[in-house]
Amino acid sequence: MQTSIRIVVVEHDRDRAIAIVDALKDACACDVLVVGDSSGLERKIAAYGPDIVLIDIDNPTRDMLEELTLASGPLERPVAMFVSGNSDGLAAAAIEAGVSAYVVDGLAPARIKPVMDTAIARFAMVRQMRNELAETRRALEERKVIDRAKGLLMKAKGIDEDAAYALLRKTAMDRGRRVADVAEALVTAAGLLG
Repeated sequence: MQTSIRIVVVEHDRDRAIAIVDALKDACACDVLVVGDSSGLERKIAAYGPDIVLIDIDNPTRDMLEELTLASGPLERPVAMFVSGNSDGLAAAAIEAGVSAYVVDGLAPARIKPVMDTAIARFAMVRQMRNELAETRRALEERKVIDRAKGLLMKAKGIDEDAAYALLRKTAMDRGRRVADVAEALVTAAGLLG
């Protein structure tokens, strides 16, 4: 049994919206919400909680593109934007804003499923890279704090780096905490004591 995909379609033209919904229903198992008025778009999208947002727009301006992109939550879900014609710099601006797919020449029914699949795959890849980057940054910050704590221990106790780390590790194990947490507490306490 195929699970149903929740899709928001942002389309102002009623006839085009009907054609898009029909094409989506033919392409996949989905529940579709059509938003014809972009006022309050962010609230409408958040309330529906879609798996993907499809935006069909004829000739977007940079401001319109930014507003639609931010309202559709590109960091929370894949967003595919379909435009009629290519405007200088808008594709790059859309991708920088987090749009997963930017398709020129509008939303053609035959292309809906492949574009959706591409947008979802690209979004998952970018999300994974973002998570890995955040984890790497966190690990680097923890390493800096641990190194600083080792330096404080080396200076205060007259011990070498290995002994300082062993002391941090033993204290962490004795207290049931992580080495980074013990190091953070030590650095904070040293800062308070001056």
